[in-house]
Amino acid sequence: MARKTKAEAEQTRRQIIDAARCVFHECGVSRTTMEKVAHVAGVSRGAVYWHFENKAALFFAMRDESTRELDEVRATLNSPDIADPLDAIERSLLQFIGAVENNPLVRQTFEIMSLRCEYVDEFTGVLQELNKPCLDFLARLKTVYAKAAELGKLRPGLDPEALAYDTLSFTTGLFNNWLAASDGDDLRRRTHTMIRNHIALRRG
Repeated sequence: MARKTKAEAEQTRRQIIDAARCVFHECGVSRTTMEKVAHVAGVSRGAVYWHFENKAALFFAMRDESTRELDEVRATLNSPDIADPLDAIERSLLQFIGAVENNPLVRQTFEIMSLRCEYVDEFTGVLQELNKPCLDFLARLKTVYAKAAELGKLRPGLDPEALAYDTLSFTTGLFNNWLAASDGDDLRRRTHTMIRNHIALRRG
């Protein structure tokens, strides 16, 4: 059999990732097997293992493939073109929710990570890795809130570090509630207003 070209190998890899996303979402991660993924992808089990060492590696590839769009959110949070740091936080939060609202693959991936994965057995260490973006977000929030304080944009008496933790908790809770809600649910309709109100309470 002729060796696949680099482009063909990449196409097979993407087929496997797309299939894994579908199977993870339908069956849950713990009940997904590499055989199921291979069947949906239309490739052999060996092809799946050639590209991915185990299910955890496939899980991370799916996560990375679907969340690159969120790089724009991070860029907004630290954008030098936004004069008011509080505007940068507000816009980044709205972009994050917008990405999940408008991109089915991003939404499906977060539903898998939040609602369809048990972090046990081979996935025990995965949760710690998945928390790294949250810790990075927290660090960025601390920096941006500190800048807002320096510029006199914060309401007097507010502590930038405490605000960073509060916004992280607010965002995490709101996001998980958004995922758990149904289309047309009142909470989903109010999400953008809730974000704007959250930031408005901090403005000086």
